[in-house]
Amino acid sequence: MTLTIAFAFAALIFSIQSVIPAAPFSLTMTASSKSTLYDLPVSNNGARCRIILYKKGIPDEEVKIASPMDLGGLKTPEYLALNPQGKMPVLSIKDGMSIPESDTICRYLMSTYADKGPDFLPDNPRSNLIARIHDMYITTIQGALYKATPPFGIYRTRSDALDELKLQLKVINDLIEDDKDGMYLCGNEVSLADASLFPTMIFIAEMLPKFGIDDGVPSKLANWFMEVREKDADFAKVYDEVKGGIDAWETKERWGEIWMAGLRDIEPVTIFDKLIAGEIPADVVYQDDKVFAFKDINPAAPAHILVIPKDRMNLSGLRKSSKEHVEILGRLLVAAGEIAKDKDNGFGDGGARIVINDGPDAGQEVPHLHVHVLGGRSLSWPPG
Repeated sequence: MTLTIAFAFAALIFSIQSVIPAAPFSLTMTASSKSTLYDLPVSNNGARCRIILYKKGIPDEEVKIASPMDLGGLKTPEYLALNPQGKMPVLSIKDGMSIPESDTICRYLMSTYADKGPDFLPDNPRSNLIARIHDMYITTIQGALYKATPPFGIYRTRSDALDELKLQLKVINDLIEDDKDGMYLCGNEVSLADASLFPTMIFIAEMLPKFGIDDGVPSKLANWFMEVREKDADFAKVYDEVKGGIDAWETKERWGEIWMAGLRDIEPVTIFDKLIAGEIPADVVYQDDKVFAFKDINPAAPAHILVIPKDRMNLSGLRKSSKEHVEILGRLLVAAGEIAKDKDNGFGDGGARIVINDGPDAGQEVPHLHVHVLGGRSLSWPPG
């Protein structure tokens, strides 16, 4: 099996959920292959299918591996005819249906080639549970590791998605038996859980530290990952494929403009940070996990509340906002609207003025985004 991989070109344009105008990832083979797996080396979901192929020794005549660019990319009519979702991998079966979704592809390969190599423990509940947790709660948010902007699954902020990712790794870690016999997740036999989780762990091991997270992988999971990589040649092969793609992303400075990786809040702390930390007393009227609201010590109206993000996220001013800030900006305005209805804080039925001053010309004094909620009397216009 001759494998030709253009990692650098794949890295420029590869996105797990978008068109991939990359150089081909292909095999030299006979024209009579029964099936074609459309995939790219850096794809962690596709890599689990490749592990099945490699470990079972399924020959080129049975399944070839080709780049989606052989069909023009993920969004071309030719590719969409195979997978209307426009995602990869997809297994096109000669004279048969096309199978998208990596877990389904793996189970097809395990069943169709049951007489070849390991069976991957298809009925093992521990393996199936780990694979399911991986697919439902990790791959759905893995974009937080490399995508430019939210959302990441159900999470609208990168920090929330990364926190959830760490939590799910702990859940899986707890499923690994302390006294298991063998280097694989379920003991001395390789399982679907190993094939599913290992490629994603390459992403996690390489990318989490870019966000300042060096302790995100629990010990049993980390030990499994290292041992399988070192002792299983097929897993090592997949490691090199995926890592090569990540390295190519790195040369193109993919993380240079990603919040919490290349972009961080390096501006000095302000008095607001001290208020949030409780180092300075504040007359707090509302707070939750994201928002902190307190009475202005120099009120410009009978009711004057400041609403601020607990995590500044580089928002020293509104002009620094980006798609990373959609969630917190919405939360600030919703909180401001709720506060403006609170008669206990001096607001009346006539409404309130909600203001964001941005920069010195607008009168901003503290370089930490804050929303003024003013009311309790009739306010003139124009202001200032």
